[in-house]
Amino acid sequence: MPIEIKNLCHSYKKGTPFEKKVLHNVDLIINDGEFVGLIGSTQSGKTTLAQHFNALIIPQNGKVIINGCNTADKNAELIKLRQNVGYVFQNPDYQLFASTVGEDIAFGPKNQKLSPGEVNSRVLEAMEQVGLDYNTFYERDIFALSGGQKRRVAIAGVLACHPQILILDDVTAGLDPKGREEILTVIRKLHFEYMITIIFISNSMDEVARLVERIVVLDQGNIIIDGATRDIFNQAARLGDIGLELPEVMDITTKLRNKGFNLPQAVINIDEAIESISADLLERQVGD
Repeated sequence: MPIEIKNLCHSYKKGTPFEKKVLHNVDLIINDGEFVGLIGSTQSGKTTLAQHFNALIIPQNGKVIINGCNTADKNAELIKLRQNVGYVFQNPDYQLFASTVGEDIAFGPKNQKLSPGEVNSRVLEAMEQVGLDYNTFYERDIFALSGGQKRRVAIAGVLACHPQILILDDVTAGLDPKGREEILTVIRKLHFEYMITIIFISNSMDEVARLVERIVVLDQGNIIIDGATRDIFNQAARLGDIGLELPEVMDITTKLRNKGFNLPQAVINIDEAIESISADLLERQVGD
């Protein structure tokens, strides 16, 4: 289910003295099965662009074509589109409204007019995908959940509709380290085990470096860089010019290289750092 963006422009308060243009002639293609990070400084246009992907925003100018469907077409089946392109907001309270976990996750499948048996099957499957035990959490009060658990329920509610594309908008923001790690584990599993196309919006370069295969960088409503994750993070000066920091591990390994460690230039995540440092230490021991 590919996404194709052609010459997309968008302004808020259009036609008023307070008009602000936030997207400028954006062209972008996201193919089936990709894991794409969407990054940029505050007010770069990330969320506005992403909300076009599932027709939360309809194009003012340009085209958004999802699996051949133009979202601005008056005959477009937008409800079906939004079931196929799931969106998880930064704040789960924007999405959770039922009194219990099971009721909330079941809402989407019920709206798809599925049988009660199929609805329950979808709920069970989605809870399993996000690591929530059915017997423990199905009847749990939404307000009794931790922040991380709420995020997982929000993701499960989207997954229960069997989307082909999942948009995650800064879903780890505000979580403690344990909750953040739980969510990142769920996201990684969804892509690598279920091959869902994922668009991951984040202000954390460390999370982006750990997860995604491709990065799209926005600045002031324009796509300025688009490429493989490692290639993007090798452009430190350009990222710095728009206020983006490198992953912390790159800073650490740079300092280690300055101390004499023989490490590759493009170490972008913790696993690579551990492997590279271990290899260098082993080589030193053999040399001794």
